[in-house]
Amino acid sequence: MALSKFTAAVTAGFIAAGATVATAEVIDVHMSIPKDLTFLSDSAKMMDESLRAMSGGEVGMELYGSGELVPAGEILENVSSGAIPAGWTFLGQWGGTIPVAQIAATPFGAGPEQLAAWLHVGGGLEIIQRGFDEVNVKVLACHVTNPEPGGWFNKEINSVEDFNGLKMRMSGVGARVLNEFGASAQFLPAGEIYLALERGRIDASEFSLPIIDKDLGFNQIAKYYYYPGWHQPGSIDVLLINMDVWNGMSDAERAMYDAACQQALQWTLAYAPSAQTPQIEEFEAGGTEVKRFPDDVLMKLRETTEKVLEEEAAKDALYGEAYNSMKEFVASSGRWTSLQTLPE
Repeated sequence: MALSKFTAAVTAGFIAAGATVATAEVIDVHMSIPKDLTFLSDSAKMMDESLRAMSGGEVGMELYGSGELVPAGEILENVSSGAIPAGWTFLGQWGGTIPVAQIAATPFGAGPEQLAAWLHVGGGLEIIQRGFDEVNVKVLACHVTNPEPGGWFNKEINSVEDFNGLKMRMSGVGARVLNEFGASAQFLPAGEIYLALERGRIDASEFSLPIIDKDLGFNQIAKYYYYPGWHQPGSIDVLLINMDVWNGMSDAERAMYDAACQQALQWTLAYAPSAQTPQIEEFEAGGTEVKRFPDDVLMKLRETTEKVLEEEAAKDALYGEAYNSMKEFVASSGRWTSLQTLPE
């Protein structure tokens, strides 16, 4: 995958600014996903390339895949304590510990462009950071994933009653919504999903984009591929850095991290959409049935989502602030968007 054009653009701008590095370090970054997982790990690799290019190889990230040194479920506590300097992970994975992290994936919420804008222009990242200040962790939002499929299933979903008794891998608020319909939805790390499906511990799973699901082999063990991804129209992956490590960096180093993060984020928005259709067609050629949830199912999921989101916002003030801030930010562009919508 050609990442060099994106890297070169950021590097040129930084060098043109005449930046110099006062101190330098390549830090270990422990990932919650396999190191070579398509797209989700590519943005981390791109960030490392940018940092090394800007610093002449003195600053960068040594990437370790899920479980190489630290279990995927223990990244936050190890970054917080300083046992490891940094982690690369889906923000929503930590919603059980830090409720505001649930904003990483909001059912029927902001799409990728709006989500990225809210984070970096609308004050969203500042709200999230307040939650992580309590655990001594700096958050850099460097990856936004486009809408994901609704998931892989081994039975058809014709009504919300079909969720009753369903054991499904799903994270975040979306899992809460499905559980309202009698499902048993819970988070599993990427490396555990295939085996859980194969052995019948779960009946269905969502994970990520088609090009990523292909790498994990879900099409080999599940027949139906449902859309749309109501549970995750946009989602956030982050670089978590121990706050003492972050504060110990020079101003130039922190500026490089910010620039490399923004470059990786923009690449995720640009790359993902056009790459998915060929992969969906490949799945279909192999026997996968690509389907849409019935409109009635989506309507009932939306109604329940609104109730669950309001409950979550009431339970935690910071999550409530983030949720309302995001809603207001998206709504603020509503008239502009409608005025600019072209007829089909």
